[in-house]
Amino acid sequence: MRLDQTQSVLLMVDFQAGLLPVIEGGDNAIQEAAWLAGIANYLQVPVWLTEQYPERLGGTDARLLSGLGAHQTWQKLHFSVTEEPAFTQALAALGRKQVVICGTEAHICVLQSALGLLEAGYKVFWLSEAAASRRPEEARLARERACANGATAVSADMVAYEWLYRCDTATFKEIHRHFLKPRSAQTVTFY
Repeated sequence: MRLDQTQSVLLMVDFQAGLLPVIEGGDNAIQEAAWLAGIANYLQVPVWLTEQYPERLGGTDARLLSGLGAHQTWQKLHFSVTEEPAFTQALAALGRKQVVICGTEAHICVLQSALGLLEAGYKVFWLSEAAASRRPEEARLARERACANGATAVSADMVAYEWLYRCDTATFKEIHRHFLKPRSAQTVTFY
């Protein structure tokens, strides 16, 4: 099944300032998530963030927020955002059935949110290079478990090119100019 920009939501789970210093690969996860969020904003794919108990873990990391365009933030106390009624009602109201998910910690909040989304009938796409934990082994196990239960592992490039669908449009050319050339932390442009 191919991702469709008109059916997708990008869900970034708990990229929080108080948590990221202990996350193995956290910097790379933020860079990949931010890059894809820029493309999502350009294509009008909703970008949603969650924050787990921000009074203790802090808000979303400033490095992610600094270049993030339009987005919505959901605060939660449950590990799975699908246990928060306001979130599930808003997601259902969008009418989009594909959720690209990433964040920290992969084996706790990202996994439990992915499983909850799968249980609710959504198609879940696990953004592999942007889902991280304190220990890489736990992130790997989380991806395997999510995929064993119906999620699909994807990369940011896979998502971007599936959302774009074809290369002969003005939209593709504009996004290619800003986002799809070789990228590094120094060359990423956000909308």
